[in-house]
This record gives sequence, structure tokens and C-alpha cells, in this order.
Amino acid sequence: MNIPFVDLQAQYASIQAEIDAAIQEVMAHTAFISGRYARKFEAEFAAWLGVEHCVSCGNGTDSLEMLLKVYGVGPGHEVIVPAHSWISTAECVNAVGARPVFVDTHPQHYTILPEKIAERIGPATRAIIPVHLYGLPADMDPIMALAEQHGLVVIEDCAQAHGATYKGRKVGTIGHAASFSFYPGKNLGAYGDAGCMVTQDAHIATEARKLANHGQLVKHEHHFPGRNSRLDGLQAAVLSAKLPHLDQWIARRQEVAAAYTHLLEDAGFVLPQVPADRTHAYHLYVIQTPGRNQLQAELKAQGIATGIHYPAPLPFTGAYKELGYRETDIPNCAAYTPRILSLPIYPELTPEMVSYVTDKLKAKALMAG
Repeated sequence: MNIPFVDLQAQYASIQAEIDAAIQEVMAHTAFISGRYARKFEAEFAAWLGVEHCVSCGNGTDSLEMLLKVYGVGPGHEVIVPAHSWISTAECVNAVGARPVFVDTHPQHYTILPEKIAERIGPATRAIIPVHLYGLPADMDPIMALAEQHGLVVIEDCAQAHGATYKGRKVGTIGHAASFSFYPGKNLGAYGDAGCMVTQDAHIATEARKLANHGQLVKHEHHFPGRNSRLDGLQAAVLSAKLPHLDQWIARRQEVAAAYTHLLEDAGFVLPQVPADRTHAYHLYVIQTPGRNQLQAELKAQGIATGIHYPAPLPFTGAYKELGYRETDIPNCAAYTPRILSLPIYPELTPEMVSYVTDKLKAKALMAG
């Protein structure tokens, strides 16, 4: 059996008529840059999420950077970010001229630790970017309390967590603003790069919309030097066609995750842990195991594709080594990154495929034990 890590072909096949019709409509109207289809998707996504304002843009990385700029973060400032995330979370801070401050993460939830945030807040701190990594919300109440206490901005990084909830609230509705990515493999993905910014604040939304479109709301009325980060019509139409399926897709991901957890509970792996006050959207299903690299190679030989998200803490990568972080600064993150392995998880994964994956994993664990 061959099991890909992500299967976008299977997803397309399940909704091909809707996708093709949406693309053909854009072609017929030649509304390729921003315009009616971007505005339509913005309204739909805002309603689905439960926010007042959604501003689409070119990608998730841009959305983080632009939100930092709109909130006035720049040179001489610091932004607190998790040590374990995709690099976009940190490089957006560098892009505005500020300095990322890396904080340790929970050993089984993989999200930023509020008590460690408190230790790193200083006079130059201006913002916190909690990442709802793999689809599990960060512990937002203490983070928001710290932000209130110190006058900081909280920008949620929801790139992997569309539809996840924290105490009954969808991620993206808790902080001052939030970033979403619609990279093709995400729970809600375009057929190219795409992203958005969401907020309840009308002023922030207006400034973000200007920034994403050359500093203008009306053509040729440039209020400040902006940039070109606009959602194209084709991607907007694809996202609008997919959005009605998102809740069902998330529910199916949760079913697959529950099956993995049930079938692997006695196999000796560290499995995902979900606090009772949160729901996991399962963009990724991540286990911990010794001998990770060997296990990954053996699974590949059995036709099972896996991933590593991510192989090293951000401050240990070449991009940030000069900051001088040590393992003692981020002990949890440093300990689990050599052990994490992402299993295939997507709505189209069949029970037979799940059983095949878990059977091979249990066999490898038995041999290793």
C-alpha cells in the first residue's frame, strides 16, 4: 500500500465539479487580482470564524509581517515567539526590523508556555505571537492576561489551526488580531499561496488593507508606502468553494486522529495530548519516538510517507544561531525535536490506510522493544 503524506488529488476529486465551476466563473469575468472574489471570500471567512473583519493577502507570512507593521512594531522592539514553529513566525519579526525572543514550549502540547513568556517580557517587548501549532490552540487566557498587564499586542498565528477552539472560541477570535495561511496543504488550502488577517478592530483592518495594496484604498490615493500582497481571484474562488466543506473535513481529521490514538495507545509512542478546554483541528498528527530517523526510513520503505515538523528549534537554525541560545534556555523544545514524527492525516485517509500505518508502527515498536 502507498500512503502519501498529503493527498490533494483525492480532495480535488471529491469536489471537482465545484472547483471547476468556481475557476471557470473567474475566467469568464477575468477578475484576477483582488476584486469581487476576494471580497466574497473575506466576508464568508469572517462569518465562518466569527470576526468583524477579514483582509485577504498574498500568503500567511505576509499577514504576520503586515500585522506587526500596522501595530507599530519595528526597529528596537522585541516580539516573543515560540522556539518551536515554522520559521515564518520569527522571520516576520526580522522583516519589520525587530528582534524575535524565543520561548520554550510544552513538552506534549508543543505550544508556547505562558510562564516562560512572563520571564522574557522586557522594556523593548511590544508583541506576543502564540502559534496554535499542529492545530492545537495555545493556552490563551494567561497570554492575554500578560498582554493586558504589560500593554502588549497579541497576534495569533493560526496557520495550522483553522477551526480549532479554545474554551469554546475559535482561534483567531481571541487575540487582538490573527494571521491565517491558506497554503495548499492546510486544513483550508488554496491552489497556490494565499493568506489573510482577521481582527475585530476596524482601524487595524483598514490600515492592513491599505498596507497590502500599495498604501491605498482608492486607486492612486496612496496614504503611505505599502506593498503588493493581494489575494488573486482564482485562489479566492477556490477557497470559497472549499469553505463549506471545512467543518466536515475537520471532523474527519479528528476521527482519523482518534483512530490513531486508539490503535497506538499501547505501542510506546508519545501521542498528542489535548486539554479538556480545547479542540484540536489536526492539521498534523505528531508522535514522539526514539530512533525517529530510522523509523521514518523504515516506514518509507513500507510505502508510508511521514514528515518532521520541525527538525530543530528555531534558535538552533543557521538563521538565528548568532543569538546564542542554549539547550538550557529551551529544554523542552530541545529534547523533543529529535523525536517528533508527523503521520499522514487528511480527510480522505480511509480506515484501511489508518490500520496499515498503525500496524507497521506497532510492528516496528515491537521489534525495537
